[in-house]
Amino acid sequence: MQKYSTILLVGIIVVLAAVLAGVLVFQKNQPAQGRAFEPLVEVKAMEPDSSVWGKNFPNQYDGLQKTATNNIDTTYGGSSAFSWLERDPRQKILFAGYPFSKDYNDDRGHANALEDVRATKRLNLNDEDPKHTPATCYSCKSSNNPGLWTDMGMAAYDAMTFNEMTPNINNAIGCANCHEAETMRLIATNPALIEGLEAQGKDWTTFSRQEMRTVVCANCHVEYYFAGPDKYLTFPWAKGTQIDQIISYYNEIGFKDWEYPDAGTPMLKAQHPEYEFFTAGSTHYNAGVSCADCHMPYVSDGAAKYSSHDVHSPLINPEQACGQCHTDVEYVVRRVNTIQDQVANTKIATEDAIIDAINAIKAAAANPNSDAALLDQARQLHREAQYMWDFLSAENSTGFHNPEYALKICADATNLARQAQMLAAQAANDPSLLKTGTYYAPAQ
Repeated sequence: MQKYSTILLVGIIVVLAAVLAGVLVFQKNQPAQGRAFEPLVEVKAMEPDSSVWGKNFPNQYDGLQKTATNNIDTTYGGSSAFSWLERDPRQKILFAGYPFSKDYNDDRGHANALEDVRATKRLNLNDEDPKHTPATCYSCKSSNNPGLWTDMGMAAYDAMTFNEMTPNINNAIGCANCHEAETMRLIATNPALIEGLEAQGKDWTTFSRQEMRTVVCANCHVEYYFAGPDKYLTFPWAKGTQIDQIISYYNEIGFKDWEYPDAGTPMLKAQHPEYEFFTAGSTHYNAGVSCADCHMPYVSDGAAKYSSHDVHSPLINPEQACGQCHTDVEYVVRRVNTIQDQVANTKIATEDAIIDAINAIKAAAANPNSDAALLDQARQLHREAQYMWDFLSAENSTGFHNPEYALKICADATNLARQAQMLAAQAANDPSLLKTGTYYAPAQ
């Protein structure tokens, strides 16, 4: 009798455990829901002033303010706005003929976004110049944007010039960029993000809260381009978010950001594709880790537990950022350093290959006897190789967000660059163009 009682008890425990597990899985996969809270003050929809939100959430607001003064650098990145052109002079050559060859600084914290975009030398603020800077450049810089997009529509917003939009923009990145005021749930606020997801048949409103802790970052941390004469903000996701799919998309529509001087290559400039890079099958993404888990880890203030809004590299606070999952934080930091060293060194080798290709193409283009068809093939390979390199280079993790993907991109880009150099030499019937490392001496 006791035997059967034991079996029955074990059976009940197993059933209860299965039910509990089912409930937890069900809850985790539910769409993000608004959480009930009693606000001290009412916050209007899309309120651009984050200090108003801060009256209800002082800890989060205090963290957000810290992004204004956090200027700590890591080995390969950070928040001090150092110049990439000084740190890696090759990039002056790679971006020749484009504003990034004149001014290319690393990003500072979120609270500095508005100040920094207005200060960059890449802007052309002469309204009499048909190449004036569009208002679209404000798209990822201000918490005023959700309200402006709602009131006027993104098409009208983007059609304005930067100068025309400036009086409407007076707040840097803030609460309204990621949260719904009434419920505080995480939401997609950038129309370009919503359209980019819809192009893939995805509806962000069905995503779980954990998924949204990554998707809200895609309001800004993505690849994009300005479509048409009115510079409509567009994510090139219609074919997918993998790098080969994005290149195929750009090739199909014939888009180019600029033409490389003396080479004639129709070039592409990558932006900051953290979302595409991380979600391309990375180990952490496949394990269900979100961007916020590492860059906005949970912290405590007495009995209160909340997500830190002092957004920065996990390497600055690895015990908090990495220690929530990893017991040996020292090992994790060493592992990150190893990965980033490998990617950084490989990336420089890729840059050298692209520069060799550029100079070979320039020489072939200057030769009136060059085979035009072969030269065009070389240009196409140069276009794709440099975009692949830039996709990795502009992504803010030096490969750590997806190490295998990073090294594959470097290898593929180097291969395409060497093929471009070979085709240029064949086009000009000039074997001397196959020499490597003769056109550029890195700064000592």
